[in-house]
Amino acid sequence: MRVISLSVDGIHQAAQRGLYDWIAEQDADIICLQDLRALEYELDADIFHPDGYFAYFFDSGIKHYNGVAIYTRHQPKALIYGLGFASGVDMEGRYLQIDFERYSIGSLLAPSAMSEHESQEVKIKFFDDFQALLHKITRKRRDFIFCGNWAMAHTSKDVENWQKNDSQSGFLGHEQQWMNQLFKQLGYADAFRLAVPDDGEYSWWPTGEIGLGDGWRTDYQVISEALGRRVEYAAIYKTRHFSSHLPVIVDYDIDDL
Repeated sequence: MRVISLSVDGIHQAAQRGLYDWIAEQDADIICLQDLRALEYELDADIFHPDGYFAYFFDSGIKHYNGVAIYTRHQPKALIYGLGFASGVDMEGRYLQIDFERYSIGSLLAPSAMSEHESQEVKIKFFDDFQALLHKITRKRRDFIFCGNWAMAHTSKDVENWQKNDSQSGFLGHEQQWMNQLFKQLGYADAFRLAVPDDGEYSWWPTGEIGLGDGWRTDYQVISEALGRRVEYAAIYKTRHFSSHLPVIVDYDIDDL
């Protein structure tokens, strides 16, 4: 099963840059997109509904802001919109999940604390609530793949020139600690890192231009511990650019959704 995740900086712009032509070449089972910057009714055109896929969208209700999508070749048994935090802070980002018999796949756009709409306090609350949810669902008898733009990097290996960026949102001390807890205490895994331990693998450029300025790896497929042994291949696709982010591609040894 091939899963692709990409934060698109606006789905209309990404489409103009050839995203959907590229998708048609990938033979992916599931594609998770984030930061659509479009409302669902603005995505009625055929290009946004590629052949062979069920398409699901969750917008922000605000024009040109936020939003996520999932394309899947397999019709899910259920859809979950949002994370259901009692605080309501999950709506500051966006999350859409598809459920199958044994697996759930989510498309996540986390608050970045880098825009006029978001604050660091909101981001902290979002991830505190998310951590509590992740701890709770570890007891469920199903496995999860959380794809998306997590708006933070884990280690110095994931930020080019990390010394000058350690005071930036996305690589603050408490954010690195949160990622440590995610992977070391909660038992989740970074699917990409299981396959590719190399330095210099970045998925996002804050300047907006890939290769210009410092690269960050903020785009993940975070998986349940049991799925670690099912990761067969992972890559960050670098040949064509559809946004300031690059697609993260992971192949899993999963045939029985």
